[in-house]
Amino acid sequence: MQRRTLLKLSVLGVAGSLAGGLPLEAAPTAGSHEPAPDGKPHRFALGRQQFLLDERPFQVRSGEMHPIRIPPMYWRHRIRMAKAMGLNTIAIYIIWNTLESEPGVFDLSTGARDFVRFIELCAEEGMWVYLRPGPYVCAEWDFGGLPAYLLRDPHVRVRDKDDVRYMDAVRRYLDAIAPRIAPLMAGRGGPVLMLQVENEYASFGKDLSYLQQLQALWRERGIDGPFSISDGLAQIRDAKTYLPGTALGLDGDTDFATAQAIAGEMPVWVGEGYPGWLTHWGDARFQREDYASTLAQLLAAGHSFNLYVVHGGSNFGFGAGANANRDGGNFEPVITSYDYGAPIDERGAPTADYHRFRAMIGKTLKRPLPAVPATPEAAGFEPVTPAPWASLWDGLPAAKAVQRPQSNEELFGQNQGLVLYRKRVRGRTLDLRGVHDYATVFADGRYLDYVSRVQKPGLRTASDVALPAAEAEVMLDILIDSFGHVGYGPAIGDRKGLVGGARLDGRELLDWDVFSLPLDERHMSGLGPWREPPAALRPGLFFRAELAREAPADCYLDMSAWNKGYVWVNRRLLGRYWNLGPQQRLYCPASWWQGGTNEILVLDLHRTEAAPIGSAITLHD
Repeated sequence: MQRRTLLKLSVLGVAGSLAGGLPLEAAPTAGSHEPAPDGKPHRFALGRQQFLLDERPFQVRSGEMHPIRIPPMYWRHRIRMAKAMGLNTIAIYIIWNTLESEPGVFDLSTGARDFVRFIELCAEEGMWVYLRPGPYVCAEWDFGGLPAYLLRDPHVRVRDKDDVRYMDAVRRYLDAIAPRIAPLMAGRGGPVLMLQVENEYASFGKDLSYLQQLQALWRERGIDGPFSISDGLAQIRDAKTYLPGTALGLDGDTDFATAQAIAGEMPVWVGEGYPGWLTHWGDARFQREDYASTLAQLLAAGHSFNLYVVHGGSNFGFGAGANANRDGGNFEPVITSYDYGAPIDERGAPTADYHRFRAMIGKTLKRPLPAVPATPEAAGFEPVTPAPWASLWDGLPAAKAVQRPQSNEELFGQNQGLVLYRKRVRGRTLDLRGVHDYATVFADGRYLDYVSRVQKPGLRTASDVALPAAEAEVMLDILIDSFGHVGYGPAIGDRKGLVGGARLDGRELLDWDVFSLPLDERHMSGLGPWREPPAALRPGLFFRAELAREAPADCYLDMSAWNKGYVWVNRRLLGRYWNLGPQQRLYCPASWWQGGTNEILVLDLHRTEAAPIGSAITLHD
């Protein structure tokens, strides 16, 4: 993503650019009472190059966290952690594809999807809210938050006001959430100060009228702002997509003087300041940033800011997205953890940066901050070794016959998970250049090799697989696993499966049997257990263990002895693991455990023998 480059460059020049624009009237901070949500209407306005709350200058000190990435039992704790750091606002993404699973099928109230309750908790804790409801959010989330059902249509154009299919879906989404947001706006007694029209559009397109239409759709639904946009300064300057009359949030930039020339009299602020950074599978280490000097200068100048993120949480289930170059090359899936190197770590503990930032903000405010909440209890367990329990190869669903391979979305309406391509062949060299994203290849049930779209040190880079010499045809099986859809930039929305077809000795292979293996609740309910496992096992096995815990508590599952696959705890999908690293431990919150017997289920795409599963209380040592 280009934002990393922007961040590195902008910090070098921050001292000379923070004071750009007209002088700010000082917001009341030193020793004074700062307004907080109280159930009464408040007027938040975009003043002359600054924010105003009830007609007085107001500094937004925001930290971002996403309800869907946090166990609901910890929502209040995480909000209190942000408040104790000296922040007065929580920034929230509402992620569309977590709320609408199929066209018109919404769930706005189950578990972590209940964004209204999260916002209400912010108000109860005296925190304002900066709301970022999409429709596109990026967030390193699958497809940038857009629903993957859009990809079933090969001709759909997302983030395009002239595509009726996309815009009809957007209207349906706004119809579902706008009535729940409207009562939460500050003008009606709620905590929501400002609503973002859309996210980082200049990194994708140049049609300002698209943003104007989205803004109009909100107004038609009773929400009249204030509105903001947020983007990289270079991108928005080149694309000319600043939306007049909105606050301009800078992502990774602090050149206020240049930005103010674009925004005119509207406020400019740091819409995303990065105290940490995302990590991809295959990165050499967990990413980190040093934001202390930038934050110090923002505080000294009185500028408003949003820390992206103050607390990241976890990409549970299939939530993790991916990045890629503009042409789809250099595909980089995001790890299951969204720790992000944030001031509040994945399981809610304060980091060294947290204490550093808290001291800096407290010194600026010149008043005591709330005490730092205690970190939730964590407890490990003795290593457990599961046993083979079921196989993907047993009880396959009915096959679908296709002449040429198609994407999973078009073929089955399948978002993520696995698909199996099967065909009898005779030949020597199989070419799989179109695998999205990881394939294991078998001949007559014998594992041959893998092909990976991810190209990182330690991985095989070739797309060809040698088949065994045979006098007769062999049964070729290509099992394809997917990562999240690209969620940033022009390559957004890459489809999954065998999208580029397959060739054998230079000839295109046609006429396949294809099996859908989505690893969803329905699929998982039809698995195992074996009565008598076959003597010869092949990769694609589920392993199961029972684990006794005296009481629920946070912990990490240590999967470092395993290869690549998925982990469920009590049939809830934690996410992916991969020995490619750098992540080897998956966070399991206390609410996923139960006192007494618990089930751990592992699907490994390479192992035929079990390995120990250990535990830890931190993401890494």
